[in-house]
Amino acid sequence: MHYLPNILFALALAVGFGFFAMNVRKLFRNIRLGKDINRTDNKTARLKNMLKIAFGQSKMVRRPISGLLHLVVYIGFIIINIEVLEIVIDGLFGSHRLFQGVLGANFYGFLIGTFEVLALLVLVAVFVFWMRRNVVKIKRFLSTEMKGWPKNDGNFILYFEVVLMTLFLTMNATDVPFQEAGIGNVISQFIAPIFEGFSAETLHTIERTAWWLHILGILVFLNYLYYSKHLHILLAFPNTYFANLNPKGQFTNLEAVTKEVKLMMDPSADPYATPTETADNQVPEKFGASDVTDLSWVQLLNAYTCTECGRCTSSCPANLTGKKLSPRKIMMDTRDRLEEVGKNIDANGGVFKDDGKQLLNDYITPEELWACTSCNACVEECPVNIDPLSIIMDMRRYLVMEQSAAPQSLNMMMTNIENNGAPWQYNQQDRLNWVNEE
Repeated sequence: MHYLPNILFALALAVGFGFFAMNVRKLFRNIRLGKDINRTDNKTARLKNMLKIAFGQSKMVRRPISGLLHLVVYIGFIIINIEVLEIVIDGLFGSHRLFQGVLGANFYGFLIGTFEVLALLVLVAVFVFWMRRNVVKIKRFLSTEMKGWPKNDGNFILYFEVVLMTLFLTMNATDVPFQEAGIGNVISQFIAPIFEGFSAETLHTIERTAWWLHILGILVFLNYLYYSKHLHILLAFPNTYFANLNPKGQFTNLEAVTKEVKLMMDPSADPYATPTETADNQVPEKFGASDVTDLSWVQLLNAYTCTECGRCTSSCPANLTGKKLSPRKIMMDTRDRLEEVGKNIDANGGVFKDDGKQLLNDYITPEELWACTSCNACVEECPVNIDPLSIIMDMRRYLVMEQSAAPQSLNMMMTNIENNGAPWQYNQQDRLNWVNEE
């Protein structure tokens, strides 16, 4: 029975990390449903982007209030969780504050003191975030797509943080030997008086309860990430590394179109060949994207990384003028459809069974896509380098090239370019007539 707590702790770790590993494997499977794209070039620039934007939070602080508060929570999350290593070792081997003896009282006290100060700052930041969402009601948190689960999810993570930080400080405040040593208890020493008059056994029970709830809460939080927008805590790093390095506004040619043009220009090609008799013996690819499997794996990674912060939508000129487009909704819809496809695959033995639905129309409407001005404001504003515009453009390409479903004004422009070599409905020979006007 002496080893029972250690065994239970090991089981909790195994279940927590096992479930997390299962979800990570499912996440990678879903992302790999996207088309392949090469993002292995210019490794130095990519690493610099990741360090500056994901690790250094350089784009977050463009909006000082939310940026600095997020920085506090981010630093607190990273540094305080170093303490989890000690908890894991103590839990597995039955020790208590093992690092105190290993690191020495002074250095250990400095670390725990830093953790406690950060825990307090995180509580303050979380309170401000909660007020901004629920009392002040910042406009970008009130959009249609932020109803229901997205709104609740944003609050749940704040409650998680409050509980975890409170348990950490309570654990320290009721640890009698730690308080008596007077090292690192810069915040918990002010909480300890609350428990004055409690017996030693009661204090020990409270400390052990807070200790267990703290580590179990971290395991629950870890597995909650997959179902939450806070998956960006993990995915922001690969997302910024694999982000597009080309200048904003530079669009790529579709490989499928390039293949078709090369085939048309090939004198040896049979103009009457069926699709399966083309030069590479393959059916020509779909032009553009109508569902998530038509997008690249980087675009699907973007969808999972979306923080739902709304900076993209609050900067979108189409949205600001009352149009239906919300770049945040584009990313959320893409992720929701990808999750739906993943669940379909799981339910059908690893094979996707046609469900009669797709990203286009069932999630994202043509009206949203054509409202986009392709100005790249959403791409510029995103704090983790997500590119909603690339998804919008690929779906537009599908509408134009597969369904001939462009708006009338655009169809007229393309017809004029085809017939007159210019967007205007004037014969080329009449273009200079204006010089004779008086």
